[in-house]
Amino acid sequence: MITVNIIGSGNIAQHLITNFENSDTVILKKVYARNSNALPSNLHISKIITDIAHLTQADVCIIAVSDSAIQEVSENLPFTNQFVVHTSGTMPMQCINDKNRKGVFYPLQTFSKNKEVDFKTVPICLETESESDYKILEKLAFSLSEKVYSISSEQRKSLHIAAVFVCNFVNHLYKIGNDICVENNIPFEILLPLIEETASKIEYLTPSEAQTGPAIRNDNNTINKHLEMLNDITKKEIYTLLTQSIQKDANKKL
Repeated sequence: MITVNIIGSGNIAQHLITNFENSDTVILKKVYARNSNALPSNLHISKIITDIAHLTQADVCIIAVSDSAIQEVSENLPFTNQFVVHTSGTMPMQCINDKNRKGVFYPLQTFSKNKEVDFKTVPICLETESESDYKILEKLAFSLSEKVYSISSEQRKSLHIAAVFVCNFVNHLYKIGNDICVENNIPFEILLPLIEETASKIEYLTPSEAQTGPAIRNDNNTINKHLEMLNDITKKEIYTLLTQSIQKDANKKL
C-alpha cells in the first residue's frame, strides 16, 4: 500500500481525492485545504486539515495547487527529506523546495469538478530525481491509470503548449460555433456527431490526413461567403488566421 497526502481543493485535487479514496492500493491519509468546504462532501472529516503544520508524513505528498503557489506551499511543509510532487504541466520540478525529495505527477486531462473522468484512460506524466522515487511514483500512477509516461520538465512544457492547442483552444472554437448556432436559432447538438467523428478520426489518421473543409480545398468562394456572414471582427480574424494556417501547412507538402 502507498500512503498519500494531498494539498489543494481545486479540480485536479478533487479528482485525485475521489480516485485515491476508491483505490485498493492507496491510502489517502490527509488532505490540506484552506477552505474545507471546497472539498468533496463524502471525504471523512478526520482526513481534512486546515493548518499545514498538522500535515503528517506519507510516502508521497502531492501539491495540487495553482502554479504560482507551489513554491510557497513546498517551503511551508512541516517535514524534510520526504517525497513531494506537484501536478503542474508548466512548472519545473525544481520549484519544489530543496528540503524534500522532488517529483512531478502530471495527469494530462481537462478536469472539471462536476464531470467524472475515467482515470484509467488519463495519461500521467512522471518525473523524479532518483530511480527509487520514480518506482514509487510509477506504482502510484498505475493505481489510477493504464497510461504512464516518463516526461522531463522541458518535454512537459512543450506538451502543455500542445495540450492548450488541442483542448483549450479547440473548446473555445466550440464556444464560437455555439454562439453562431444560438444567433441563428440552431440547436448546437446538431454539431455533436461532427465533433465526435472529428475527434475519433485522429485515432487512425494523422491530423494532417484528417483535415477537410474549404481551406484545405482552396475553396475561396465558400471562404469569402463565410467571412461575409461573420459580423464579429474577432471571429473574422480567427477564421482568416486558421484558414491561412491550414493552407500554409498544406503548401509545405507540395
